[in-house]
Amino acid sequence: MHERILEQARAHERGVAGFLRDLIAITSLSSKEEQVIRRIEREMIASGYDEVRIDAMGNILGRVGHGPRVLAFDAHVDTVDVGNPANWTIDPFAGDEKDGIIYGRGACDMKGALASIVYGGRIIKELGLEGDVTLWVVGSVQEEDCDGLCWQYIINEDKLRPEAVVITEPTNLGIYRGHRGRMEIEVRTSGISCHGSAPERGVNAVYLMAPIVHEIERLNAHLGGEPFLGKGTVTIAEIRSTSPSLCAVADSATIHLDRRLAATDTLESAVREIEELPAVKAAGAKVTVLDYAAPSWKGLTYPTKKYYPTWLLPEHHPLLGAGVRTYERLFGEAPAIGRWVFSTNGVAVMGMHGIPCIGFGPGNEVFAHMATEHCPVEHLVKAAAWYAAFPGEYAGTHV
Repeated sequence: MHERILEQARAHERGVAGFLRDLIAITSLSSKEEQVIRRIEREMIASGYDEVRIDAMGNILGRVGHGPRVLAFDAHVDTVDVGNPANWTIDPFAGDEKDGIIYGRGACDMKGALASIVYGGRIIKELGLEGDVTLWVVGSVQEEDCDGLCWQYIINEDKLRPEAVVITEPTNLGIYRGHRGRMEIEVRTSGISCHGSAPERGVNAVYLMAPIVHEIERLNAHLGGEPFLGKGTVTIAEIRSTSPSLCAVADSATIHLDRRLAATDTLESAVREIEELPAVKAAGAKVTVLDYAAPSWKGLTYPTKKYYPTWLLPEHHPLLGAGVRTYERLFGEAPAIGRWVFSTNGVAVMGMHGIPCIGFGPGNEVFAHMATEHCPVEHLVKAAAWYAAFPGEYAGTHV
């Protein structure tokens, strides 16, 4: 059966590659994904999916099969912007293909995976592999702005709770079992403004912030963790201040922290580490975990705290075992087992809701968000085969 699946995936090479090129050609920044969702909808319908629907947030959910074992594949459809156009040597929205590689914004992160999971579902239908499985192929929205928000909505409001989810962010065709969490923290100092010609009359909030900046840099070097996911980190992503004019002392200063959470970190411990810095105490600075509340392309706002928990699947979990067996039976070798450096929708699926996750996707994560972003066509084909074979392997029907 695995030989037939791989053969069918290879027969669809031009189809999956063309679909990815179409997806790249459609710009789809967070909260502006409608057109790419519509293109995915057409492809799912043409692929014979049993059900295709778009929920109130704007996520697209395609169902294959009617069995009692419910699984899901997730790929977010939004991308980051292109940044400085001068850094690109190709049109980021042309979907150029050269020497078996497709280039462009989203090729790796993660429209390549989206194309492959849609074709994985198609192969299941074509070969009649549904068995005892109901598979949901999900194209999720707003991940780049707020990872996991889409799956908070899917689980809480759509009432879809699979028994396991494959996160299809790029893994270079390895199998991943977790990543660090993250959170966004704001630190604000307040001063007293006065005329800039006599700064001694006021209290400059920027000067209050300066020692905090240095202490956060030192804190990063001392954060702990565990061997597999690695240590926590903290860095300043933005600094800004306010003043009545450019001839006045700053009355507030704010820094935005990107805090990556090790397996040993919690929301409370990460906040406490900042609050207990001597310079934070001395300045009476306010420490806040930020909120996200932006409307989706359908106009729905679903507020959440910008806290995205760490998740790590145990190394002997049956879900991981099924993923490894699928790879070995398809390709005749053992896969690499790893973890992402960045964050994914797994923060909600497993981090918040405890639904087991593994990761498997085409492309290499090192090219995500870069002007050299690309995905090999061979990865698309192999990933589509794995996505078609995995549900049956997991449910015990393709042994």
